[in-house]
Amino acid sequence: MRKFLFILLAVMTLLACNNANTGKTGGEPGAIFYTEYDTPFGMPPFDRISFEDYKPAFLKGMEEEAKEIEAIANNSETPTFENTIVAMENSGRILTRVSRVFYGLRSAETNDSIQALAVELSPLLSEHRDNINLNEKLFNRIKTLHDDTTGMNLNTEQYRVLDNYYKNFVRSGILLSEAEKSRLREINKELSSLTLAFGNNLLNETNDFKLVIDNEEDLAGLPEGVIAAAAEAANAAGEEGKWVFGLQKPSWLPFLQYSEKRDLREKLYKAMYMRGDNDNKNDNKQIINDIVNLRIEKAQMLGYKTHADFVLEESMAKTPENVYKLLNDVWAYALPQAKKEAAELQKLIDAEGGNFKLASWDWWYYTEKLRQQKYSLNEEEIKPYFKMENVREGVFEVANRLYGLNFRKLENVPVYHPEVEAYEVLDADGSHLAVFYTDYFPRTGKNAGAWMSSFRGQQVIEGENIRPLIYNVGNFTRPTGTTPSLLTLDEVETLFHEFGHALHGMMSNVTYSSVAGTSVSRDFVELPSQIMEHWAFHPEVLKLYAKHYQTGEVIPDELIAKIDAASKFNMGFITTEFVAAALLDMDYHTQNTVKSFDVREFEKKSMEKIGLIDEIIPRYRSTYFSHIFSGGYSAGYYAYLWAEVLDADAFQAFVENGIFDKTTAAKFRDNVLSKGNSDDPMELYKRFRGAEPNPVYLLKNRGFIE
Repeated sequence: MRKFLFILLAVMTLLACNNANTGKTGGEPGAIFYTEYDTPFGMPPFDRISFEDYKPAFLKGMEEEAKEIEAIANNSETPTFENTIVAMENSGRILTRVSRVFYGLRSAETNDSIQALAVELSPLLSEHRDNINLNEKLFNRIKTLHDDTTGMNLNTEQYRVLDNYYKNFVRSGILLSEAEKSRLREINKELSSLTLAFGNNLLNETNDFKLVIDNEEDLAGLPEGVIAAAAEAANAAGEEGKWVFGLQKPSWLPFLQYSEKRDLREKLYKAMYMRGDNDNKNDNKQIINDIVNLRIEKAQMLGYKTHADFVLEESMAKTPENVYKLLNDVWAYALPQAKKEAAELQKLIDAEGGNFKLASWDWWYYTEKLRQQKYSLNEEEIKPYFKMENVREGVFEVANRLYGLNFRKLENVPVYHPEVEAYEVLDADGSHLAVFYTDYFPRTGKNAGAWMSSFRGQQVIEGENIRPLIYNVGNFTRPTGTTPSLLTLDEVETLFHEFGHALHGMMSNVTYSSVAGTSVSRDFVELPSQIMEHWAFHPEVLKLYAKHYQTGEVIPDELIAKIDAASKFNMGFITTEFVAAALLDMDYHTQNTVKSFDVREFEKKSMEKIGLIDEIIPRYRSTYFSHIFSGGYSAGYYAYLWAEVLDADAFQAFVENGIFDKTTAAKFRDNVLSKGNSDDPMELYKRFRGAEPNPVYLLKNRGFIE
């Protein structure tokens, strides 16, 4: 069942929420999830939810959905779209409510109890999912409808929903023999547990390492803001009077950019890229072996050569060959550029009298120096103009100018953590569109990275358009006792990116939940997010939100010019590390023989095959590649690049007509943002743009061609 599969996928990747383990008084454990929330806009009542509510609600939710599914499957009436497909769409509401909250918590503010319960629930949920997907009576009703739609008068969305259900049942193994189904159930349970374990290990590895500095001389080169943040981290870790750097990106990246202590840069960077590969209790190598082999077995059982063939069938790319072609075509531009960049950095090292060869832990340090030399662009000089709250107001203003949206801060509503803020989103006509939560700072219980998801999706039930509850989670630079959160350029871009996903969720306007919002193929879902990045540093947009946090001064033209001039700087490195990771993903998932393998050796050979230089490692090494081993991007990490072909071409429409052109924005909203998965993604794109995307704009954006 597609809706339930989406919930289970969200378990591994994008959901975010926190355990509001306060305020619960009396009542049946779990009952808070049994009915719609009696709160403003149906927001989860975090102040009344406790840990003890989750397990009973999950058990009740599975029990109720099982009854609903049996009632649909055993319905004596002739199958109709209404009594079969719509009934399935409307089933499982208790399970949906508790899943969205609990698995959100597991991503944004987890603890030992939550992790333990997630492990306990994993096989139960896997079995529940399989009981639905392998229900032959249910499938026969769907097949009857799918085989003959004559006289059903289905619209495009309804036919797509029906077709999706049919294909999902087939792809879930409904046509297998009983013995194969039994084995498939075992595989699904094992994969569910393994991907959960991978993520838990990675979180533990990330939290366990601390670079503790007790000698002030070892802070040489670090900006004051970075030092202040490290001092606060030390206090929080019980290391008063010292400085602590960890493996969250806002901590390790500025250290690598500015620290003059090469040995400490090496120590911190190696700790980052050795996560999950330390032959300890958190080691992920055997888990990777098991995941890859189980995926091979499952794909071949279902009639596919490889896991990648299975996954990509339902994507825009369609085949592994098409993915490899895109990646290799871009690699041909990126690697030579990266080699030129490496040579430039080596010259800088030599000029300074450094008697060593450039290494991966040197790249950021000397790149920062070179950027300052070439463009007089010092990130510490521009960060004061990117106060987090101002950047957030910037994306709100862009949404207002494009789509007429307004954001009203909600006070005194339950949120899952004190740092979370909530907004009512009003459409151009003043009507309620969505609720939007933001949660932007790293915590020990929060997974690394940034993501968007929802506490409630959009759908139409009995004529009522249920509006979504959307959230963005990030791990951006924290405020300190003396300064607010001042974002790096990369963090600004990420905030815009995740807000693009949020718009995709907020503006969903379909009938059925299984095709709503971001429930689209991986290589299409990144279009709404990546197109938003184009507004982040556009001069006209910067003038709206980039204001000095102390003086209120709008960012000067001189700095805007520097940002623009440096926008394609280091693009060889950026592209090479990304494509290397995407190719590594594909290499794992185009394996067609079950066997034990050495993860380190596999990765090494994969990178040697493409000629990756020693000075660069893949953006994600295998043992912390959570996108593909604990998330929904297996054989799908390429999707960011595929979608860039779309977003670069799509933004060209705004370049041609004006970046705030309302007619162009309306076409993008009507044909992409609001449509979810209600039609073929390329058809949706062509309705917006009038033609298939031209890949030349991707190459231009990255500076590979003029």
